[in-house]
Amino acid sequence: MPHATDSTVLLVISIGNPAYRAYCLEGAARRQRIVLVDSTEPTWQLAHIVDHEVADPHDLPALRAAVARLGERHTIAGVLTWDEYCLLPAAQIATDLGLPGQSSATAAACRNKAVARAVWAAEGVPSAQSIRATSLVTANTAARRIGYPVVLKPAAHAASIGVIKVEQAEDLPAAFAYASEQAAGQGAEGTGVLVEEYLDGPEISVECITVHGITTPVAVTRKALGAEPLFQEVGHTVVADDHLLAQVGPIAEAALDALGVNAGVSHVEMRLTSSGPRLIEVNARIGGDLIGRLVQLATGIDLPAVAADIALGREPDLTPTRREAAGVRFVSPATSGTVRRAEARQELGTPGWLERLRFEHGIGEQMLNPGQGGNLHTGRLAHFVVTGTDADQVHDRLEQVADLLDLEVAEAT
Repeated sequence: MPHATDSTVLLVISIGNPAYRAYCLEGAARRQRIVLVDSTEPTWQLAHIVDHEVADPHDLPALRAAVARLGERHTIAGVLTWDEYCLLPAAQIATDLGLPGQSSATAAACRNKAVARAVWAAEGVPSAQSIRATSLVTANTAARRIGYPVVLKPAAHAASIGVIKVEQAEDLPAAFAYASEQAAGQGAEGTGVLVEEYLDGPEISVECITVHGITTPVAVTRKALGAEPLFQEVGHTVVADDHLLAQVGPIAEAALDALGVNAGVSHVEMRLTSSGPRLIEVNARIGGDLIGRLVQLATGIDLPAVAADIALGREPDLTPTRREAAGVRFVSPATSGTVRRAEARQELGTPGWLERLRFEHGIGEQMLNPGQGGNLHTGRLAHFVVTGTDADQVHDRLEQVADLLDLEVAEAT
């Protein structure tokens, strides 16, 4: 619970998509009174905050001015964000205030995949070969040097935005155009497109907690991906005491240590290749797509509350209190068009294991199929979370819910 007599506050910078991040604000508010800086006036957030300022969190002078105004009314004791695109501004504000947090250099390295790969290569941490391409000509040279298949991706995006596999040289121009178009708006920390070695095998992430430079991996997230050549994430599963943690945890620790991550919750993505686990990227914040919520449902470890404690300079409680499993699935339309129907059949009911079912777009709204430019904001029609005793039960329940949804998107004519 928040410290009722404590006059200090925790500054949260940017909420992000409430469908996937509301639980983060709720968790942080359980640890400390919250003040918020975001680009729009709060609505539902008002139940969890004590004050706010409206400012563009990507405009550092405007953000600093908003924080200064909050500082006149409150004693700010910590700075926290779970928004990928606000990691560097949050680090700069924490430095301004002399509060715990990542250095600006570390935040920038975590945001820029090219920088991160160079650091890992120098430190001997297993990753993918990667070359930054500024044009189709340089992309072609990079792909020939690495060898097909290759993967193209924006240098500093998240959520698999703009990531595409290229099997052969004749497919490169279209793929480069796609990745370049999607690379817009990724932030100053990384620009352009990377050409990378394709890593085979299942994709996972390791959810980590770092305190005073010591990292504790607490969970493994197993990911389900859509059809290639895209890498759209269509679901995640977390099982307490996953046997993979002992194998991949040390690699995640090495990746974070090499980048200089000294505090906070991190989301470390990798692939289990035929030559062993190899890194994809590090996100120095709570994983998106409700992964932090899955960790809490499976293990009892409340990652938003932990992140709040670390930001406030407190020792977090990392003790697992559950040994269960949880999963989430995302539903996208087969084609772009207008939503005509989005509902659950009556026979689904409200089973205790169905933690949530959310329809992200309403009747009459337009949807974009992921293969036609849609992403997690425009291409997901619904998502749902289930719990169970193990992975098999979770997968069965995910299928049960999927089979009982009535969804229709009318193709645009």
